[in-house]
Amino acid sequence: MSTAIKVKAQKFKENTNFYKAQNFFLQNNWDSTLVYSMKEINESRNKEILDYCHYFRAISFKEKKLLDESKKELNQISSGFPFSYKVKMKLGEIALSKNNFKLALQYFHETEKLTNKQLYDIKFSTVLHNIGLCYLHLENYEKAEEYLFKSAKRQEIEKDTLLLIGSYMDIATLYYQQYKDNQAIPYFEKAYQLSQKAKSLELKQNATLNMAVVEENRKNFPLALNYRKEYEKWKDSLNDQNKVWAIADLEKKFAIKQKQKEVDILEAENKIKAAERNGFLASSILLLILFGTGIYFYRQKIKKNRIILKQKNELDELNATKDKLFSIVSHDLRSSVNALKTSNGKLIENLKSKNFTELDTLLHTNSTIANSTYNLLDNLLNWALLQTKQSYFFKESLHLASIVQHVEYNYKPLMLSKNIGFKNEVAKSEYVFADTDSLKIIIRNFLDNAIKFSKENGLISIYTRTSTEEYCYLVIEDTGVGMSENTISDLLKDTMLLSKKENDDIIGTGLGLQLCKSMIYKNGGSLEIESKENVGTKIIIALQKFKNHG
Repeated sequence: MSTAIKVKAQKFKENTNFYKAQNFFLQNNWDSTLVYSMKEINESRNKEILDYCHYFRAISFKEKKLLDESKKELNQISSGFPFSYKVKMKLGEIALSKNNFKLALQYFHETEKLTNKQLYDIKFSTVLHNIGLCYLHLENYEKAEEYLFKSAKRQEIEKDTLLLIGSYMDIATLYYQQYKDNQAIPYFEKAYQLSQKAKSLELKQNATLNMAVVEENRKNFPLALNYRKEYEKWKDSLNDQNKVWAIADLEKKFAIKQKQKEVDILEAENKIKAAERNGFLASSILLLILFGTGIYFYRQKIKKNRIILKQKNELDELNATKDKLFSIVSHDLRSSVNALKTSNGKLIENLKSKNFTELDTLLHTNSTIANSTYNLLDNLLNWALLQTKQSYFFKESLHLASIVQHVEYNYKPLMLSKNIGFKNEVAKSEYVFADTDSLKIIIRNFLDNAIKFSKENGLISIYTRTSTEEYCYLVIEDTGVGMSENTISDLLKDTMLLSKKENDDIIGTGLGLQLCKSMIYKNGGSLEIESKENVGTKIIIALQKFKNHG
């Protein structure tokens, strides 16, 4: 299709807005495509050009998730449009996304009637798969099975791994909905095996989660736990990838902003020099004009200098943040790696002597060090994103007990290894208004600290206190080493980035607590600490209630 669009652009090259619209469309620059295609629509009366412009706008809106606007543009395209089959396909996809399955079937069946040659750049297996999905949602399982298998067979022949994984998972879902577990499970397993070879982190994540659910239903909890851990690994990898992309985008925008600032300063300086040079050649009458012009440019220069000074202060703050980050990395990572290095040396020695008791102890030590280092890096990344205002934040209604249970699931093995008891008494009726990811980070850090500072045979409890009309109070209590009043006071200071731990045997930076405080405040909550040395610690987190929950 791109070749046809380029040919059409050459034919109507004198239509500047259309030429720019098609150029931006082929570059996937959706915002610019929308601007120039709208300009062409307002100016042109050529039906052929208008069809292309409406198609450009429809695809741009669809890519920006504005489905209603996309549908309006598609419906304005005439039946004589050479790519009308793509129009029907897009209308079907929009109807499917909006759960209008019967309407979606009409469009997909129209597309199905075309031959492979008529479809050009649309995979016929995709059309069959979409029809199967519609029948699946309409609970017409016989038809759904027919089309999903047709689609999968074509994808197997075409060796389209990514689409085939989706087909296998949909076939498995089809059988699961009919309680045909024995027929569903092999397809979940096929999807999982194929996902191991795919590069898509999202597919790996979904396939692994399906296998975890399958094994849980089979009551094979050890294997289900392994799949859950793998699911969390892919989920973290996907989040990390998104964060890296966000940081890279921030750096690109910052570089463009800096370059524009330099251009603005050079332009101002050139204007001042031109004014000074013209002043020597002007007459006494022009001197008055130059004087006024000089005042104008002087004010502009003062204004720009203030902007530059403000930007300099912002850069200084960013540099101070960078220095603190380097301090954490150089000190704590070095300590963790050195401890791991020493432990590995002992591991080799005991391996030679076959001292299996000591080997077991050293392996657990290595695991603890690795977990601490991973938590430090995770907190470091989240803290950096928070400082640079790049973290994704969306507050919504959350079932507090479910969030706590999800975090608890990942830490149970660690508590069992230290023989620490655990109680979860969070009220099932509590709903809070907060961001999901930041709330999990808060609970995870405080639970990790509770485990870290608790001795063997200790007890950790998570429960809710009597709430008020506006706030719900979540308490994380442990029977660990506790803290002095001075330590609590230092930890609650907003100006303190890092806090030194009184127990030097436990690796820590205090960054996790500072991250938690920032995220609690951002969620509209507050933090209290109650603790006694050698008795234990209570962390009290006040979270906003979700008032509209019925």
